[in-house]
Amino acid sequence: MNQPGELPLAVGWERCEWDGADRPMSRRERAAATGQYLASIPPAISGLDFEIPSDLAAEAEDALIEISRFDAELSAALPRADGELAPLAVVLLRTESASSSQIEGVTAGAKALAIATLNESSAQNARMVAANVEAMQKAIDLADDLSIDSILAAHRALMHDQAYALPGRTRDGQVWIGGGPTPHTATFVPPRYERVPALMDDLIGFCLRTDLPVLTQISIAHAQFETIHPFNDGNGRTGRTLVHAMLRRSGVTRRLTVPVSAGLLTDTEAYFAALGSYREGDPAPIIRQFSRAAFAAVGNGRNLVDDLTGIYATWQHDVPSREGSSARRLLPHLLSQPAVTVKHVQEHLSVSQPAAQRAIDQLVEAAVLQQISTGKRDRAWIARDVITALDNFATRSGRRS
Repeated sequence: MNQPGELPLAVGWERCEWDGADRPMSRRERAAATGQYLASIPPAISGLDFEIPSDLAAEAEDALIEISRFDAELSAALPRADGELAPLAVVLLRTESASSSQIEGVTAGAKALAIATLNESSAQNARMVAANVEAMQKAIDLADDLSIDSILAAHRALMHDQAYALPGRTRDGQVWIGGGPTPHTATFVPPRYERVPALMDDLIGFCLRTDLPVLTQISIAHAQFETIHPFNDGNGRTGRTLVHAMLRRSGVTRRLTVPVSAGLLTDTEAYFAALGSYREGDPAPIIRQFSRAAFAAVGNGRNLVDDLTGIYATWQHDVPSREGSSARRLLPHLLSQPAVTVKHVQEHLSVSQPAAQRAIDQLVEAAVLQQISTGKRDRAWIARDVITALDNFATRSGRRS
């Protein structure tokens, strides 16, 4: 229970029995893991009122306007190719997913990620980030139906091949953050798993409110999700999908995922400190972090758009094929999927194998594509200019792959 004088948003604590004494550990760790441990009791927030300093509220509102403006800009960011807008939304979705994973120590460069998306790579990191892309898309697709089920669907997509994480199911035991093999010395201990269903119901109720400023609501919802920590693994990445589902639901974004997590990467220590402040009852730091992350992400996103616009214009000039040819039709797709195989081109363009190979050959001749494997089997090609633009975006974000 919270003590008199504590903020209503601060977590409470309860003593719990530890039943994991049979785990292998050193004598020092075993000595520290005796007796009960403290697990948090997050407050219910669905009906809470929040007093936010006026200057912070103004900053959050300005950040929200900037996100919405950037979203609108993309409708005219690139010329139409074969009647379709080049899919910049997918590019930004991918960079957001890579950055989101990086916060938890999972890294993959743009080349590895693009290949993983083709299912041509066995690298674990790249597969995990590719799964994060799918999870982000799942959350966005279900933004109009924000519910426990949509969050579970995002988690299932993210962790589908990792049975220990119980993909699509909330956790069935205690988890903790940092501090060794038991929760006794952890940095933070989320609530007992028995409390998770009610806390998640309360969180959804909070997310569906319409009486709160959007970015304030999103920031608090994200911090509450991370405090509940409803899954065995994948909490951070799943929680950041919730951010973008809420942006879509609120109508702030319509076309894309603004890479907010990439903005958070500019100061991860401040981000984790802000989560700590939230748990102590002060939501202002996490709102401030999200506001600053939004400005950073939009600025970085605009740089990426400029880079891709220049690349696309160069391609349009250098590719000699006629309008409507397979080679020309492939160009906008390469912005969002800069690694391809013959089979992938066949499926995307609905053309024969010879036509797909001919399109690739023409783009190799025009220096748009470069082969990255040898031999006649399992060959792949990359659009190196796009890979470079995505890696530059990551570098500006602070991510190192």
